[in-house]
Amino acid sequence: MLRSGTSIGANVNEAQSGQSKADFLSKMYIAYKEARESLYWLKLVVEGKISCSEMLNDTLGETEQLIKILASIIVSTKKGMAK
Repeated sequence: MLRSGTSIGANVNEAQSGQSKADFLSKMYIAYKEARESLYWLKLVVEGKISCSEMLNDTLGETEQLIKILASIIVSTKKGMAK
């Protein structure tokens, strides 16, 4: 969880200084995949009753929103590259 969760920000940061739109898109896609992996681990913690699910509900919701934001960035970047 720590690895995938911290990788999201690192890849977004790298994307912002990408050398090209393709490089930006690649890094954002990696961040998207890492966010989905983080969501997977969070769900396992909740379903396995490893931690109080009430405490993680906000984190799950925020992670789902982050995934949507990253997906939107990826889609809009692809549209911009197609022009």
